[in-house]
Amino acid sequence: MTLLPSPTNARNSSGAKQLVLGSSSPFRRELLERLGLAFECHSPEIDESRLPGEPPRDLARRLAEAKAKAVARHYPEAWVIGSDQVAVIDEQILGKPGTPEKACHQLAQASGRSVIFLTGLCLIAPDGVIQTDVIPFTVHFRSLSELEIQRYVEREQPLNCAGSFKSEGLGITLLEAMEGDDPTALIGLPLIRLSAMLRESGLDPLMTSS
Repeated sequence: MTLLPSPTNARNSSGAKQLVLGSSSPFRRELLERLGLAFECHSPEIDESRLPGEPPRDLARRLAEAKAKAVARHYPEAWVIGSDQVAVIDEQILGKPGTPEKACHQLAQASGRSVIFLTGLCLIAPDGVIQTDVIPFTVHFRSLSELEIQRYVEREQPLNCAGSFKSEGLGITLLEAMEGDDPTALIGLPLIRLSAMLRESGLDPLMTSS
C-alpha cells in the first residue's frame, strides 16, 4: 500500500459517501452496478503506451494505478477505482482489434490455444491509502474454423474487446473452458477483489446504502 495526501472527508454535498469509477467502459460500469452502490464515472486521461520491456502484468498494474490517480485528482475526497486489462498469448499482448480484419486475425491466433487476461485493479481511499492487485483469468479456446471466426465477428462485432470476444455474449461459444477465481475479472472489473478492497478501506457494499 502507498499513501496520497489525506483529504478532509469522503462525502459529497448530500452527505453520502462518494465512489468514482475511473473508466468510460460500459462493461465496467455495468459490473460495478452489481454491488448496489451509488457511483459516478470519470474517464481518465492517461498515456496507455507500454514501456520498453515492460512485462504484461506490470503494465496492467501500472495503468490501473495511473487511471485511479488521474481521476483522484478531481475527486480528492472519494473512493476512486481504476482498472486496466491486458490479454496475453505466449507473452504477446493482444490489444483491442478495432477492425473486423484484426479481430479475425486475433481469433485465428487464439484458436486451439489459451489466452491469459490480466486485470489490474487499483482503489484509492479517502484517507490516501492505495491498494493495487492484478487478477489473472485464463480462457481456453477450442479449435475454430475460418468460417466460425468470420461469422462470430460479423454477429457480435467485438472490436473494442482485447482478445476479440465477449464471454458474456456469443463469445462463450468459442471456448472450451475458463479458468480463474473471479469470472468478472474477464469482463474487466474483478468484483470479488474489489469488494475486499472496499471493505478494507471502510466502504462495505453490504453495509452501505446506495
